[in-house]
Amino acid sequence: MIDIQPSTRADRCPPMAEANSISMNELIPIFPLELVVYPGEQLNLHIFEPRYKQLINDCAKTKAPFGIPTVLNQKIAGRGTLAQLTEIMNVQPDGQMDIRARGLKVFRIARLIKLYPGKLYGGAEVEYPADQTGGDLNLVALVLADLKKLHLILKLEKKFLGNETALTSYDLAHHAGLSLKQEYQLLELGEECQRLAYLKRHLEQVLPVVAEMEALKEKIKLNGHFKNLPGFEL
Repeated sequence: MIDIQPSTRADRCPPMAEANSISMNELIPIFPLELVVYPGEQLNLHIFEPRYKQLINDCAKTKAPFGIPTVLNQKIAGRGTLAQLTEIMNVQPDGQMDIRARGLKVFRIARLIKLYPGKLYGGAEVEYPADQTGGDLNLVALVLADLKKLHLILKLEKKFLGNETALTSYDLAHHAGLSLKQEYQLLELGEECQRLAYLKRHLEQVLPVVAEMEALKEKIKLNGHFKNLPGFEL
């Protein structure tokens, strides 16, 4: 796996107003998962465990959001994303269901609570770090161009919803072939230009490797075919 170092202030980030601003702690129910959810992302999940069936039913009744902290290396990491339940579908007799939820904002865990008061599921006291969302449009265009090159090499067809100039790092991240660890590293970055720079470096490193692998795959596929080559003149 290619290891991409997180962006630094040297990545042309403009000064961030109130960069250290953090909202007060809030107690939320949590649904830890081995994935990274980004703000604005739609997530589809199948719910089958009793504790999370209870969590989803509770959120459906109260309209309250729930947290999805990322699980890395069998441990709950320090950050996650607050999510809002948007739809429940295909409810089965035993309570299993399919749901849709939407990512809202990134949180940092201040304290884990094994059981939410009176419930089967866990909770966490969380705080919401300040986030700079405005990005460099030129950098967005560069990242998007590299993404399209990657998808072309891999013969993938990907559609990006909405106006391409309005896309953010969160819209693009899951299309870049990041590992879970890399997706989490991006979640930790609190400035949009840092996240875009992170994606740009990743794609700059991945593209030559993928292109070489695809060329190698084509060579292997041709092995055994009749070759129509001119002889070499002595």
